[in-house]
Amino acid sequence: MTHTEARTGGWTVLVLLCLAQFMLIVDITVVQVALPTIGTDLALDRESLTWVVTTYTLCFGGLMVLGGRLADALGARRTLLAGLGLFTAASLVCGLAGSGGVLIAGRALQGVGAALLSPAALSVITTVFHGERRGRALGVWAAIGGTGAALGVLLGGVLTAGPGWAWVFFVNVPIGLAVLAAVPSVVPAGVRSAAGRRERLDVPGALVVTLATALLIYGLVTAGDGGWTASGTVLPLLGAVLLYVLFVVIERSARSPLMRAETLARRPVISGTFVMLVATGLMLGLFFLSSLYLQHVLRFSALETGLLFLPAAVAITIGAQAGGHLIGRLGGRPVAVAAFVVTAAGAGLMTRISPDASAYTTLLPGFVLASLGIGPAFVTATTTTMANIPPGENGVASGVINTFHELGGSIGVAVVSTVAAASLVPGADAGGFVSGFTLCAVVAAVAGVVALGLVPPGKPAGTFVGHGHGH
Repeated sequence: MTHTEARTGGWTVLVLLCLAQFMLIVDITVVQVALPTIGTDLALDRESLTWVVTTYTLCFGGLMVLGGRLADALGARRTLLAGLGLFTAASLVCGLAGSGGVLIAGRALQGVGAALLSPAALSVITTVFHGERRGRALGVWAAIGGTGAALGVLLGGVLTAGPGWAWVFFVNVPIGLAVLAAVPSVVPAGVRSAAGRRERLDVPGALVVTLATALLIYGLVTAGDGGWTASGTVLPLLGAVLLYVLFVVIERSARSPLMRAETLARRPVISGTFVMLVATGLMLGLFFLSSLYLQHVLRFSALETGLLFLPAAVAITIGAQAGGHLIGRLGGRPVAVAAFVVTAAGAGLMTRISPDASAYTTLLPGFVLASLGIGPAFVTATTTTMANIPPGENGVASGVINTFHELGGSIGVAVVSTVAAASLVPGADAGGFVSGFTLCAVVAAVAGVVALGLVPPGKPAGTFVGHGHGH
């Protein structure tokens, strides 16, 4: 695409790609509100409900770096179209699912499609736009994350209460088809990433790290019913450890590794992945527990749940914007510590829930406060990492941070599902939910202490504000 073409058609490209990315982000939170209804209609137990959430983020995160490499090797438009087509078809499968197995398989395919689509779309944007226009385009791209999360919970409530939970997935189909039809005429065929190199693809590395995380999540979820010493818990966890070790071996010997050991060993990357992992785990964990508590214990409708979630989702966006401004003035460390302290306080307030008390005076204030804290943590993870990494490692570091964004969500939901296992059935008391919220508060408080020593001091040299998913 020439400079003139970029000036006239670039914003059309941005609108199309942001619409596609919006679908991916919405699908992380839109399912949360629909979960209880899905569980009832398909007769899913706690473990299956957990997999409905985690399978998508697991495949999305585990394969995202590989998706970026494919965009480099095969061309961004080709990879974008493949990912969009797969995501759209998988959404149709999910909507038509008559059993938990089919739904979970569809969610896995959605995750694979998202892992191809998201980095390819970002590659197109960074190639088509230049200078100040690139900065504005990336700012719009970044805003999709918070907006998608907020509208996802509301959309989930509206669709589940209206035409039914299947429309949570069906709504992606006409949007996906429209974008698929428009992309070939708008996105230039020759777009490659800035690297533009044909590197060997580290497929074994991507598959091993995804499988390792799947075994980790399986072991964590199984512990909720079988206990921590049961073979169904111990063997998957042991398998996960062995596969992570194998992943390290593969990365050390691969000519073009998925994650370079030198980059992973850098303090800013360790700090960023830690903050991102914990923040996303807390966010999706709190969303998961709150949705089931409101609908199973307090008998809220899906629409009422979506409306109650909306202030929390908006608070994440507000927190992220505030965090972006504060990091430039105070530096990443104090913002990260404060973010986790606020999140811990909010989760602590959520432990006051009771079936006899109103959710608006017990759950909601803490939920909004915790969400307000999670927003700055997202920004800190990306900003402090990208500002302290050598230019040649930006792409790898960004891919690692985005990967941990998704995997953190998967692990967070698995852990709180296990801790609250006794209450995650219709008609149960609130004891398990209190335990889950207590764990979130403790984890956030500990993360604040760790961040005090781990997050690099000082103000970031450059401004790079985003919160996962390539933004």
